[in-house]
Amino acid sequence: MSATLLEDDVGTMLSAVFDGTDDDVYVVNPDRASISALVRTLDELSDPPTVRLLADERALKDVMDDFLVASTAADLIEADVLSIRLLDDVPNHSLAVTGESVYALVTIGDGVGGLSTDDDGFVGDAYDYYEAGFEDAESYSLRTPPISRVRETLKADIGDATAADFDSVLESLSTARGDGDGLDEVTISLLVAARNGELLYDISKWGEDVGLASKATFSRTKTKLEDMGLIDTEKVPIDVGRPRLRLMLGDERLEQADTDELATVAQSLLAA
Repeated sequence: MSATLLEDDVGTMLSAVFDGTDDDVYVVNPDRASISALVRTLDELSDPPTVRLLADERALKDVMDDFLVASTAADLIEADVLSIRLLDDVPNHSLAVTGESVYALVTIGDGVGGLSTDDDGFVGDAYDYYEAGFEDAESYSLRTPPISRVRETLKADIGDATAADFDSVLESLSTARGDGDGLDEVTISLLVAARNGELLYDISKWGEDVGLASKATFSRTKTKLEDMGLIDTEKVPIDVGRPRLRLMLGDERLEQADTDELATVAQSLLAA
């Protein structure tokens, strides 16, 4: 027997696939948009299934360059909801395989189709095949820290106000890549630290400790933003050693922007 699921987007399609299954779900060779939708959908579900993702390494790298997706995926991995391994041979098809059905995922224009079969023999063979393939596949190393850990440590190490601003900026972004489509996580951290007058030493140490980026990356990004006039610094003397630098916003348009507008204003200044 076969059935067809027709939905408006990949996330809704995946929710329909996941609904009611008690088994692990194998998602095989999704495209980039579907990987992002998979992470978002699992994060939104109150009782998500365990998903084993087999994907092309290049597609994974492209998607995980977005901090919003990667940090959420890291949370799901830490919670044992998601595990990711690499396809050795990339097939032409994209599938979702549950213990009850096999779905071929087809995207055409704005619509998404799930062409499925629940034939017991075929489903059982497919499930066993991808279960064995997953066990033999190479694990994908995701170096981005979980977003929950980023939030918790930012609040504990830097302060509530900076943590709240960090969240507000992330919520205003559709992507956080730093490639012109969104600010990267280091730039966001420095901007909200500057908004709250934090020390460069403190925010860069926090970023390195949590696994966001090295102190050197924070320093290079600070220099870039300072050269472009987005942030400014002032020396703060300490009892022993060289003075430390306090971060401040360097443009009045950033100073006047609400937190949820900070990213948009910063992007426009960086593009100018």
